[in-house]
Amino acid sequence: MVLGQRGRGFSATAFGPVARFLVSRNVSPDVVTVAGTLATAALAFGLLARGHLVAGPLLLGVVLLTDSIDGLMARDMRRNSAWGAFLDSTMDRFGDAAIYSAIAVHAVTIPGTLGDWTSGFALALLPLALLVSYARARAEAVGFTAAVGIAERTDRLIISLLGCLLVGLGLPVWVLTVALGYTALASFITVIQRMVAVHHQAVAHAD
Repeated sequence: MVLGQRGRGFSATAFGPVARFLVSRNVSPDVVTVAGTLATAALAFGLLARGHLVAGPLLLGVVLLTDSIDGLMARDMRRNSAWGAFLDSTMDRFGDAAIYSAIAVHAVTIPGTLGDWTSGFALALLPLALLVSYARARAEAVGFTAAVGIAERTDRLIISLLGCLLVGLGLPVWVLTVALGYTALASFITVIQRMVAVHHQAVAHAD
């Protein structure tokens, strides 16, 4: 997967003019970061949690596409600060938690075992999404790198929201169940991949 890596060039091209416009209006990148997170949470709980599986994923997709604007603004303003990186990462975790919590809330309305599996996978993604990001952040904190794995944040959200959208368009509910199950498994594998990568670096460093 790793769709996020391929989308960075597109984001810079598509949203560079928007970022420059906001900079010209003296808008702070931090304001854009927080506003994006608030919009994500509002759409997740206002639409996804209430079963609006077409409007919800589509609008969330628009918000998530613009996720790079704050970073583009910071680079344009030469304000690539540690605080900005910390805020962006923290707000991303809030956004992820809101989306998977909202999906879980909706899933409990699905009758039978299928609903149990769907809500279970959504709830499993709450810690797994955090662990994927934490593993990389902690690796960097101790002097190693862990930018590996098959499920970056963009990958997880695209697969999960696409599953919601397809069900909203009329496909069977199990499509969402499979999408969430696959995303949960891929996230778990990514955590292991990052642990292995850091272990190899630690052994090499010790030698």
